[in-house]
Amino acid sequence: MENGYILEMHHISKSFPGVKALNDVDLCIRPGTVHMMMGENGAGKSTLMKILNGLYTKDQGELIYKGNAVEFRNPQQALDAGIAMIHQELSVVPELTVAENIYLGREPRRGMLIDYEKMYQDAQELLYAMHIPYDPHAKEGSLSVSGMQQIEIAKAVSRNASIVVMDEPTSSLTDPEVEVLFEQIARMKAEGVAVIYITHKMDEIFRIGDIVSVMRDGRMIGTKTITELDAAGIIHMMIGRELNDIYPKVEVSIGDVVLEALHLSGGNRFRDVSLNVHAGEIVGLAGLVGAGRSEVCRAVFGLDPLDEGEVRVDGKVIPLKCVRDGINAGIAYVPEDRKDVGLVIGQSILHNVSLPHLGHYRKYGFLRKKKEWREVEEICRKMSVKAAGLKYAVSTLSGGNQQKVVLSKWLLQDVKVLILDEPTRGIDVGAKAEIHRQMCELAAEGVAIIMISSELPEILGMSDRVYVMHEGTVTGELERKDATQEAIMKAAIGEGKK
Repeated sequence: MENGYILEMHHISKSFPGVKALNDVDLCIRPGTVHMMMGENGAGKSTLMKILNGLYTKDQGELIYKGNAVEFRNPQQALDAGIAMIHQELSVVPELTVAENIYLGREPRRGMLIDYEKMYQDAQELLYAMHIPYDPHAKEGSLSVSGMQQIEIAKAVSRNASIVVMDEPTSSLTDPEVEVLFEQIARMKAEGVAVIYITHKMDEIFRIGDIVSVMRDGRMIGTKTITELDAAGIIHMMIGRELNDIYPKVEVSIGDVVLEALHLSGGNRFRDVSLNVHAGEIVGLAGLVGAGRSEVCRAVFGLDPLDEGEVRVDGKVIPLKCVRDGINAGIAYVPEDRKDVGLVIGQSILHNVSLPHLGHYRKYGFLRKKKEWREVEEICRKMSVKAAGLKYAVSTLSGGNQQKVVLSKWLLQDVKVLILDEPTRGIDVGAKAEIHRQMCELAAEGVAIIMISSELPEILGMSDRVYVMHEGTVTGELERKDATQEAIMKAAIGEGKK
């Protein structure tokens, strides 16, 4: 490492069918630094890291690790060399213990048998040294997402990892859990470990970052130290243009009430919740984690049962015995978990978009495939879905494009009520602004929109009216002119006045 770099990636290129994912990319990493990777969804960040990790094979280019040219054919080779990757979707064995997960595949042995006593002792010493407060005998599945993530970091440290890659590590963490993660990163940095950190969150860059690399359309746009950049500069590098307004709220004419939810109760999830949304109105639904926002909206769509109350669309009571009742009433729901709930991840873009509307394309028992293809292609073009073609599985798309596919499938029908649960979570600023513009266009067409968001700037920037929930009840209703962060937070902790 004569030049001070622990890793050098030079002229890396990678193509998939119809898509140039990486084009002549260079990246150099120094030990003991937190190197932030930014870029819009589909920019190539994760693809580049998967080449480093051995998950993908590069088409061309060179990797130099600790001064030597290397070629990792699989993740195990990368791990053995000291390169660990913690994916956004954690890969753990929930029925094994914490210690068994840490040492999986390399358990200490006494002859032919696993030396469990040594394994648990080593795990305990490791967890103690890293200030991770978990019992090595506990089942991994009993831990929170933050806990599992800490165990993954401990696993990397136990392998004496010199480089740890983290892909959107805080996307499912609470604020206290984020602080724990940042403490672990600071310890690794102090011990000389290089952390490569993929994120879309601007505050994280200036909180823990030392160096920032920005990618766009499969190319490396630039690398700068954190002192050389501000938020506006990073955004300009990411999208190639100035982004003056991430929340392009457009004032439109508000019409009659479209959706009424009256005195809804559902087990211990929520109780006596009432709200309404007018045509052309964007209603924000705010609150802390566990407040019951998603649970209410799932019930309004027909995903979860109601114990009490009724839902009306255009004044007509909807039975809501199943999801089909919600769809037939003109209600569309974009869930928070797009991969497990919003998409059939192994199916094509075409089938995912047309799935709720197959009856529309059926005639005399046969599927009108040309009509299906034409209409799906048109809506995907309108939503700017970046893909090699409609026949490719949605699993091949970036997170932002997967979210666009979820939105696209509902825009094939005449939607009266659109429920968006954390619509821009894990999405870069460019895609976020695009989705916000689409929301404004739909509102202008008379669609009634409910937007659940944990980001107060998004709630304040996009909402005509805001409902706030706390512990399963509505504790506040604020007009746009009265909505402030202070007023929303007061209601979110139960001190608001409905």
